Amino acid sequence: MFLSTVCTSSLTAQFGAGRDALKQNIDSPPVPAEATFCGEDIPLKYFDVRESLGRELNSLSYWHSSMIYTIQLAGRYMGAIENLLKQYGVPDDIKYLCVAESNLQNVVSPARAAGFWQFLPGTAKEFDLQITAEIDERYNLEKATKAACEYLKIAYNKFGNWTLAAASYNVGMAHIANQVALQKQKSYYDLQLNQETIRYVYRAVAYKLVMTEPEKFGFCISPESIFEPLTYKEIDVTGPVDWIVFSEKHGTNYKVLKIFNPWIINTKLSTAKTYKVKIPLKRIQ
Repeated sequence: MFLSTVCTSSLTAQFGAGRDALKQNIDSPPVPAEATFCGEDIPLKYFDVRESLGRELNSLSYWHSSMIYTIQLAGRYMGAIENLLKQYGVPDDIKYLCVAESNLQNVVSPARAAGFWQFLPGTAKEFDLQITAEIDERYNLEKATKAACEYLKIAYNKFGNWTLAAASYNVGMAHIANQVALQKQKSYYDLQLNQETIRYVYRAVAYKLVMTEPEKFGFCISPESIFEPLTYKEIDVTGPVDWIVFSEKHGTNYKVLKIFNPWIINTKLSTAKTYKVKIPLKRIQ
């Protein structure tokens, strides 16, 4: 849950002579003595593990604008993601992989991975996410979350723990399997991997710590600034359809329709296929 509390604090700037005119206290955020990911203990007694998590906490704690926006977006989307993970039998902490992947935004990576869960085109098609010139289901939160769950459950069955399964989501199951065999280690925390994958799970854990207790890391965010979940009804729509005409018919516009249905990537749908479309019940002011 992401219930942020209002922090009342005073920031006193003391002005004096010369370069000491304005002083700020900047320090590393606290690394907890104990932490878990998907119910699995993180061995923070080891210096390299503790320092790796501390690095990610430093990064998130001082990346203020991005972290605040992510916490705001969590109010809109995280409840739906939590429900889907529960429905598909995946640990709740997996939601922080989604945050680490995209900051809960439909971004596109230089490698052409897209959506909240950052599926590459080939992997998306393996998990039945349709990609055409008119729709891209990597941007469908429900379908992409289901696909991510399917991938991670396969990886969990292969590696026997969720931490390695999560690492494989970043770099692929084949690579993790090869490194486990080569290095004769079965723990993510004991494997030497590429820099991105080394940081990947720690970043997800750091998001978990900051987003669970934001005030502990200096984020004093009022509940009023958290974005509301979108309210909508779903209807079955069979193409062909002109989405601009469709939007007007349903009391909205194409821009808002795409906010609710970002998988629509063209103004028209030409194929005679049926899709579930979210119709806004209101436009949040």
